[in-house]
Amino acid sequence: QVQLVESGGGLVHPGGSLRLSCEASGTNFRFTSMGWYRQAPGKERELVAVMISGGNKRYADSVLGRFTISRDNYKNMVFLQMNSLKPEDTAVYYCKANGRGHDYWGQGTQVTVSS
Repeated sequence: QVQLVESGGGLVHPGGSLRLSCEASGTNFRFTSMGWYRQAPGKERELVAVMISGGNKRYADSVLGRFTISRDNYKNMVFLQMNSLKPEDTAVYYCKANGRGHDYWGQGTQVTVSS
């Protein structure tokens, strides 16, 4: 059974940085894509960043230039380096992976940006 586990969330002041990690287990294949979504209270879940096998990356306009996604394909891990964090980045961040026609989601990690 494929499982995704996120880590690295927490409380940070505006302008600060966090690095999220997501590790997949229970799979013997490489995911086609891995990425990050987030959901703030009262809002729909939205794409933050995604990385496709081959290295193509896509970012939400709101995080472009501040967030960087990277992958370790051998370990089936994906990371999100978040810099210059803003209060509006506060949300639960979810890891998502796609492989063999299936989407897999992690449980989420809370990121709170507040002074």
